[in-house]
Amino acid sequence: MSNAPAGAPAKSSHALPSYLNPDHLGPWGIYLQQVDRVTPYLGGLSRWVETLKRPKRALIVDVPIELDNGSMAHFEGYRVQHNTSRGPGKGGVRFHQDVTLSEVMALSAWMSVKNAAVNLPFGGAKGGIRVDPKTLSRGELERLTRRYTSEIGIIIGPNKDIPAPDVNTNEQIMAWMMDTYSMNEGATASGVVTGKPLALGGSLGRREATGRGVFTVGQEAAQHIGLDITQAKVAVQGFGNVGGIAAKLFAQAGATVVAVQDHGGTIYKASGLDVPALLRHVEEHGSVKGFEQASGPVETLPDAAFWAVDCDILIPAALEQQITAANADQIKARMVIEGANGPTTPEADDILHEKGILVVPDVIANAGGVTVSYFEWVQDFSSFFWTEDDINTRLVRILREAFAGIWQVAAEHRVSLRTATFIVACSRILQARELRGLYP
Repeated sequence: MSNAPAGAPAKSSHALPSYLNPDHLGPWGIYLQQVDRVTPYLGGLSRWVETLKRPKRALIVDVPIELDNGSMAHFEGYRVQHNTSRGPGKGGVRFHQDVTLSEVMALSAWMSVKNAAVNLPFGGAKGGIRVDPKTLSRGELERLTRRYTSEIGIIIGPNKDIPAPDVNTNEQIMAWMMDTYSMNEGATASGVVTGKPLALGGSLGRREATGRGVFTVGQEAAQHIGLDITQAKVAVQGFGNVGGIAAKLFAQAGATVVAVQDHGGTIYKASGLDVPALLRHVEEHGSVKGFEQASGPVETLPDAAFWAVDCDILIPAALEQQITAANADQIKARMVIEGANGPTTPEADDILHEKGILVVPDVIANAGGVTVSYFEWVQDFSSFFWTEDDINTRLVRILREAFAGIWQVAAEHRVSLRTATFIVACSRILQARELRGLYP
């Protein structure tokens, strides 16, 4: 019970539990610092800013399954809906051994910002299970997915909250989620998830969409700072659907990919890595480890040396909090394009800014995936499917227009692209909140 006198204003920092407190620096703490930085630019809408600092709904579920050996195992699952003022929640589901509530809350909030930044009619949501999926058989993984879907089924739906693939989840996981939800509803509901197989209402271009978005936004940013892509050296952390596709598109545009890091290690070649051959190697072997190419030897570097590689464009496309105060000063790139969610801490952001390095933030740089997820959702509702050329053309147009608006806001307020993106997105979210009012 509070000891404050009746009618005394509450001090929100004391009222917040530890994982909601901005002093608790984890993914959620980083997000709260980002909101604090943008608040002075929100004008009259700042009276609603607490809306951004508190998730609308957070569900923690127990996910019990029977293992192949007959024993029982329990896993902790989450689904967080950060904000739904502009539309149903939208965001991925990740299966990873380090998933925490703080992380899922932050990822859901960044989805709110991301969707608003590119003006999609969605709010932000995210989900996850704390599990190492590599330790499970296919049957165990299916049972885990179906049980999790049943547990969160009370808050998801085509007009409520639409999951999608994320770290360690894919089209098959989405197919199981869609089927489980549909069986419980008694009717096929293809629009309950996106990132599905084409045979179940998935969209052409979805798998490559996030990497294509990284390339598209990076190309636009490069033009603004006078960086010639054909002369650029690129370093990529993470070589899956995001980093791998982005690397392929940059290489096709004439850039030289000199370094790649993933969970298997770090490889480097000053004259350029053979990206198509590396993609084939990763598909066959699971990581960049052991890669060799015909044009000469590939150097293996210590992982910590990746950040000091001589490059023009650095693309962190793995997990959160990779660029920190401990390594930001080593970075030599002219531009950082955030393919991952939350890869740069606020302290590192400041260091990069002082060094004159342009940071293209995740909430616009990796918005290609959710944009094509929106296309898939629309196609499922209409049962009319577009060509891949149509999808890619629409994707590029939306991202270019969004980036142009954000660049203009950054110039007007003399702020970073991250702050500018938050100004645009948070203003849209809070305007919707204000117009809708409070019920009841």
